[in-house]
Amino acid sequence: MRRFAPLLASAAAVLALAPSAVAAPEMPADKPQVLSRWTQSSAASQQEWAEARANRSAWASYGFDWSTDYCTGAPEEPFGFPFATACARHDFGYRNHRAAGLFPAAKARLDDAFHADLRRVCDRYADARKASCDSTAWLYYQGVKGFGLSGTGQ
Repeated sequence: MRRFAPLLASAAAVLALAPSAVAAPEMPADKPQVLSRWTQSSAASQQEWAEARANRSAWASYGFDWSTDYCTGAPEEPFGFPFATACARHDFGYRNHRAAGLFPAAKARLDDAFHADLRRVCDRYADARKASCDSTAWLYYQGVKGFGLSGTGQ
């Protein structure tokens, strides 16, 4: 073993100076800002998130979690109202804010953005159908507001 000691010491020195082949990729510094921008209540924020979701490869270096279970056990189209995309954006907000350690401070905003997304769905309707949609949206919002604590779905 003694005769291998100089060889081992030389190898250790070379490895210490060499860049790591398995170094984790650098996370973009603006990730929290992008995450916040995509999870606001505005229609522009919702649209920007939808465009990024459609082109996820362009955002791969950010390491966002795009997974979703949509409405977490609730119907994704209650009474025919298409809530799935609003649920997916809500999941995105919860999962990514939680991973970044920002969830507790962002929860109310994320829930409010979810409600705004649902109301935009309801704005497509009129009269009794709109009232029914608005009531359903309110129930979904109350559900995440009161029970959406895990950060893994609603």
